Amino acid sequence: MHGLALALIWLAATPPAVVGDGVAARVRAGADGRGEVRAAIDIPAPPERVWRTILDCRLAERMTPSVKRCTVLERSPDGRTETREHWIKRGLFSPMLRSVSRLELEPGRRIGFRCIGGDIDDCEGQWLLTPLDDGAATRVVYENKVSAPFGLPAGMAAAAMRRDVPAALLALKRECLEPRP
Repeated sequence: MHGLALALIWLAATPPAVVGDGVAARVRAGADGRGEVRAAIDIPAPPERVWRTILDCRLAERMTPSVKRCTVLERSPDGRTETREHWIKRGLFSPMLRSVSRLELEPGRRIGFRCIGGDIDDCEGQWLLTPLDDGAATRVVYENKVSAPFGLPAGMAAAAMRRDVPAALLALKRECLEPRP
């Protein structure tokens, strides 16, 4: 069994699932007051390309429209950790939000992250990359738990994830398939 069918089986144990355009996602307001998402997509590109695309700050605005700027603030000499800053604006009347995250990198396999400062200071999650078709394709799984800023209810964080995460995974797929010089 392969492709989205496996992702659907994986998500079936934890409904409700949102499925469409090759993305399977489970989004909910958690009991701990945080929005939670677990989503998957298969991308017909090797894990190395998907890895580079996820970590490319120059593409952040194109993949997630609410991200207005991405900056690597610090990178360890061994390339296993990074500190990143994201500036986020959700809509015309919403304030610009700053988020600082610490990334733990397992090249080609996993990007773990947690918020360490800014307006969004309570998040933790990961990107998992699994090679498919002898490395010609990649299953990407994205997981995140986040508190909405300013004490807003978890349902607001979940609503934003329900809209943004599938769109971001589809944009990741598009960027991975875009020819690069």
